Amino acid sequence: MDEDALKLESQLCFAIVTAARNVVSIYRPVLEPLGLTHPQYLVMLALWERAPQSLSELAATLAVEPASLSPTIKRLEAQGRVIRRRRAADERVLDIELTDEGRALRERALDVPRQIMERVGLGVADVERLRDGLQPFAGGRTTRAD
Repeated sequence: MDEDALKLESQLCFAIVTAARNVVSIYRPVLEPLGLTHPQYLVMLALWERAPQSLSELAATLAVEPASLSPTIKRLEAQGRVIRRRRAADERVLDIELTDEGRALRERALDVPRQIMERVGLGVADVERLRDGLQPFAGGRTTRAD
């Protein structure tokens, strides 16, 4: 092992963390007109694919802890985009459902992927290759290009 192996710039973890931070900052101005933060956008994407979802299902889908997801859900509820409901068959389960406004927001969000690709100068195939290259670090989850 040579001396450069322990340089910060040589670390995969540093490159991934830095890239993730930068990607979120690229999304910020695109999501702002929709009134969404990046974590809220991820929640909405998951719910647009399948709703309702329980809080624990949604957390598993997004690879986060339910407790860390709760404040994001509460903010989306305050914005009128989701509703939290106790499941009738099991009141311990909290279901997250889209409101009409939350469903309508999907139409406005359809242009987000194009805007992001334009901002970073990548095409669909480039994004797919990059995403697929990150799969070993995604805990076996498969994702779709956005």
